[in-house]
Amino acid sequence: MSRSLFAPDGAMRPFAAMTAVFIIAVSTLAAETNKADETSDEAAIRATVESYTAAYNRGDAKAVAAHWSDSGEWISPSGQRFRGRAAIEKELQALFAENKGVRIEVTNPSIRFVSPNVAIEEGTVRVIRPAEPPSDSTYLAVDVKEKGQWKLNTVRETEIPETPPASSPLKELAWLVGDWLDDSPEVDDKATVSWTKNKTFLTYAFRVSVPGTDDDLEGTQVIGWDPASGTIRSWMFDSDGGFGEGTWSKEHDRWVVKFSQVLPDGRKASATNVYTLVDGNTFTWKSIGRKLDGEFLPNIDEVKMIRKTAGDVPKEAGKAVEKPRAPKAKKQGTRERTN
Repeated sequence: MSRSLFAPDGAMRPFAAMTAVFIIAVSTLAAETNKADETSDEAAIRATVESYTAAYNRGDAKAVAAHWSDSGEWISPSGQRFRGRAAIEKELQALFAENKGVRIEVTNPSIRFVSPNVAIEEGTVRVIRPAEPPSDSTYLAVDVKEKGQWKLNTVRETEIPETPPASSPLKELAWLVGDWLDDSPEVDDKATVSWTKNKTFLTYAFRVSVPGTDDDLEGTQVIGWDPASGTIRSWMFDSDGGFGEGTWSKEHDRWVVKFSQVLPDGRKASATNVYTLVDGNTFTWKSIGRKLDGEFLPNIDEVKMIRKTAGDVPKEAGKAVEKPRAPKAKKQGTRERTN
């Protein structure tokens, strides 16, 4: 027969009452102890953030790397992955050598505990380089407690995309900013888009590799607002000596670019290029109505471009991704190089 903590008349039995009071008191004491421990540990983690920042700002790669665990991992804003304290220290040495006087500021990091020895840290880092505009990135860190000390186990940084002023006509193209890779095994197409100073223009640097040959094409496109015509225009210059310009207009969820080009041999080409934003990390590109000296050429089928993320870089630090290549027809001069 089951027993109740309460007598038939509703009064609690004396022994049971004492036991219940003891359990409640122990639980309360444990909760208060855990809270005190978390407060102490949070203060310790915030102290390591301050010491990390100080070491970084004096360019001390060894001291910065000492904040990581032996098996720590750092994923940079560009997506490069560095594993182990030694690899992280080596990369920091190179970074400090190439960026004299670089400094960081860590803004209001938040800390939450998932266990007594594991904490999640989130915040924003501003990187300040001499004579350059500052750049911001968010970070997510997993801190682990080892031998009484808090160490960084994993740090993943994500660059905060720059956005133009609200009044800028280019604000609707801000999603282009970043590094892009094609999603096809038949072509190696890469691009980097960034703002110029004051965010008055977008620069679009590209490289297209032709499999099986050394015939790569590189170039730059500049996209800006033309106040005289009241439209967005672009100017493109490639490594073959070709140049061209386009006029951009938005139609629903896509951008249509009327493009004309002069080839290195003087022939003239034209096309209509269509860009469709699929989501924040994907857009498609195609070229239709292509002409070369008045003669129609085949359309270029839709190409999918994927924003470069941590998953697109190899596990070995600093190595570029090598995509499989298949034979491809020699390039034509009628494609506007914006990817």
